[in-house]
Amino acid sequence: MLKIIHECGDNRAKDRPMDEAFDVGARLKQLRLSRGLSQRELAKRAGVTNSTISLVEQNNVSPSVSSLKKILDALPVSISAFFAGDEPSQPQSFYRQGELTEIGDGQLSWQLVAARRPDRRMSIIYERYPPGADSGEEMLEHDGEEGGVVVAGQIEITVNGEVGVLSAGDAYYFDSRLPHRFRNTGDEECVIVSASTPPTFSDAGQEQHHA
Repeated sequence: MLKIIHECGDNRAKDRPMDEAFDVGARLKQLRLSRGLSQRELAKRAGVTNSTISLVEQNNVSPSVSSLKKILDALPVSISAFFAGDEPSQPQSFYRQGELTEIGDGQLSWQLVAARRPDRRMSIIYERYPPGADSGEEMLEHDGEEGGVVVAGQIEITVNGEVGVLSAGDAYYFDSRLPHRFRNTGDEECVIVSASTPPTFSDAGQEQHHA
């Protein structure tokens, strides 16, 4: 069931290097119509209610990362393509902070490196979780492996029912096909630098979603 976050619109705007907030509703509607899908059909494919799709397209609610991924998998469209646009960019070696693509949900920030690189074979993400933020009530599952190092703060990670609380300097590495979830249960922002390969979380069409 879709997790709704009512207060995330302004936060998403602050995380993006642009004057206006990203229009999630308009982008979802444009992709849905380009594939000839009704709201009812997309909702059926994604396993959510018709009203959920309607509310998201009207920007009346904002889905968590896991819930948005579930909807995009039904199109299918990758999270990185959703936020970065479908046109690939020329490969480059260096990226300034403003060139990273925000794929978070406004409550948490996930900034993806080289989102539109056509031959990208891994995902590197700069993650920021304010107190209380989490990746969604539904567990994430996708092909590949992922790992990361906590740079600051504290994070609670659940992997296949096992719960670990990591602090700055601690690290994790697991099979991404196992159901997993990230939550900041502390009272300060948590910062993580993570990597996954293949980049199946943000590249739909190659992944299998089990939620």
